[in-house]
Amino acid sequence: MKKIFILIFLSVGLLANAQVKKVNLRASGLTCAMCSKAVFKSLSDVPFVEKIQVDIQQSTYEVFFKEGVAISFDALSKAVIDAGFSVDQLKVTSNFNALKLQKDAKVELGNQTLQFINANDQTLNGEKTFTLIDKSFVSAQQFKKYKLTAGKTYETGFAGGKRVYHAIL
Repeated sequence: MKKIFILIFLSVGLLANAQVKKVNLRASGLTCAMCSKAVFKSLSDVPFVEKIQVDIQQSTYEVFFKEGVAISFDALSKAVIDAGFSVDQLKVTSNFNALKLQKDAKVELGNQTLQFINANDQTLNGEKTFTLIDKSFVSAQQFKKYKLTAGKTYETGFAGGKRVYHAIL
């Protein structure tokens, strides 16, 4: 019985990490193909990134992840910043299995804690895309706009010493 419980626990942990399928990242400040290449190379160096598809005209990067490896949205932002640019938008595509949301409630998605600021008592099922709206994932103007409605943890991105990502559906 103990072994079955451990096996189930480990399986759930592995499934939780696999929930985030991909992100679509738009970088700002890119002016040429060399700029796009610098961001591509920097994102490629992130350990949990498996492959990247680039749309140079839209300055977007569709980033896919290695299976079973914990991801960090902040590491993606840092990679873009290290290349000399900033993230203008980060859309995350995930698989949900009856995840119940309430406005401003925190939920776990893999190894990430999320707070959906526009969720109104709904249940997420299947593949859904949401947008991160924290300071390192939006423009300064958008950050100010969301700061008015997002709550206390929005400005710092931390609650009780734990990183909380703020998102909209």
